[in-house]
Amino acid sequence: MTLSPKPDLTSAPQPVKRQRMTRIQRRDQLIGIGRHLFAARGYDAVSIEEIAHAANVSKPVVYEHFGGKEGLYQVIVDRETTAVNEILHGALTTGKGPRESLESVVLGLLDYIEENPDGFGLMVHQSPDVLAGGQFSTIISDMGDHLDQLLGTYVEKLQFPPDAMSLYAQMLSGLMGIVGQSWAINRQLEKRVMAAHLVNLMWNGLHHLEAQPTLVTPEK
Repeated sequence: MTLSPKPDLTSAPQPVKRQRMTRIQRRDQLIGIGRHLFAARGYDAVSIEEIAHAANVSKPVVYEHFGGKEGLYQVIVDRETTAVNEILHGALTTGKGPRESLESVVLGLLDYIEENPDGFGLMVHQSPDVLAGGQFSTIISDMGDHLDQLLGTYVEKLQFPPDAMSLYAQMLSGLMGIVGQSWAINRQLEKRVMAAHLVNLMWNGLHHLEAQPTLVTPEK
């Protein structure tokens, strides 16, 4: 299978030829331009002037639609957050077993990264000054909640302490986020191969977890 080319997140969109648009069309155009620019360089490095120039409109047009750069950024991030959560929710409602559902979650995330490099890049390049807590951190937390739900019944058989699965679910979601960031840039392996290795570590690792783990290193 041919690997998909790496997305070019460094080049700014070229100004488009001025054309009459409906309000909805103009709003969608500005969202698309902002999405690309924020993903490439982060919130702080992008100006309203740059967004307006790329859209071939005046700055007041951007302010009219979004009230400013922060408003545009928030709209874009909200859209990406919704898209990722829909992927996770869809993986949990397939009616499959936990292993197949876990594979659906991992493949769904990689599909999203492959098809929406700007969207994923935007969440990684979050600005803590704009979004309290950081949107990528929020996505990872939401993913952990989904995995907690997904694996809850399975790990009951392991007789874990009540709060242990939530901890492991957050660890697994963090792993997925880190691997996703690396794969988005390097595409080390073909998508299904990468998913298989990630699921292998996560699923088979769960099989050998100790319900009451202890350290072998003596306490100082």
